[in-house]
Amino acid sequence: MNKWMLKQSLEEWLREDIGFSDLTAEAIFPSDAQGEAKFIAKQPGVFFGVDILNTGYRELGLNVDVVCEKKDGDLVQKGDILANVSGSVRDILTTERVFLNLLQRLSGVATATKRAVEETNGFSTRICDTRKTTPGLRMLEKAAVRAGGGGNHRFRLDDAILIKDNHISACGSIHEAVKRVKASVGHMVKIEVEVETAEQVEEAVKSGADVIMFDNVSPDTAKEWVERVPSVVVTEVSGGIATDAIRDYAATGVDVISMGVLTHSVKALDISLAFVEKGGGVNERA
Repeated sequence: MNKWMLKQSLEEWLREDIGFSDLTAEAIFPSDAQGEAKFIAKQPGVFFGVDILNTGYRELGLNVDVVCEKKDGDLVQKGDILANVSGSVRDILTTERVFLNLLQRLSGVATATKRAVEETNGFSTRICDTRKTTPGLRMLEKAAVRAGGGGNHRFRLDDAILIKDNHISACGSIHEAVKRVKASVGHMVKIEVEVETAEQVEEAVKSGADVIMFDNVSPDTAKEWVERVPSVVVTEVSGGIATDAIRDYAATGVDVISMGVLTHSVKALDISLAFVEKGGGVNERA
């Protein structure tokens, strides 16, 4: 993960949330007030957020010490302490919402990915994400997918070639689109072609595609098409695949299942920040 990009993003997100000042924290607590708090999992899942907490507290000038008790990708249970923070009460409270928002969403991504990957046990098929990510969060969401055991599809449009249905329609054919691409990019750039019919599978193979994506097909169709593709060509299936259908698709022999659901509509993992109350207890209501 690019720590410089992460630091810049955190600064922007905190600036958006704080504005000129935290009226509540600054009205209640003097600038030298000290306290301790804990990030606590409120439900089982997969944790992601170490770099967020370390960068947020250590690189942004906050007067807070942080000790992460869990690593990215760790399985957590309800009640587990994810991290301990101590220092300026104002700084802990002022940054609470932004850090929690990120930890909850990204741990949700890691949790969903872990569940999807578990469905491929016994098969060689890999689970990957897509570019259906939250604007501004792609680097983090894709890192969370990796923490959950999944792989990454291309990060950006300049990573690799993906010739989709609209490219083909506008160009006229898969053959012509691949021909133009090979004349334009270097040999280090992979070429993937999205196909919707058996005829397009044959055309993509003959055109020299490195990866062929079967778009919105049933497991039976995917199995038939996999047999038409040489083993040196990577096969991928995508398009509205739910977690409970993963094993059916993995059984077809396809190399990759790419799932937008891992990032575009994931449920956040419930995490709270609880202050240690005077006397040593933890705020159980958090």
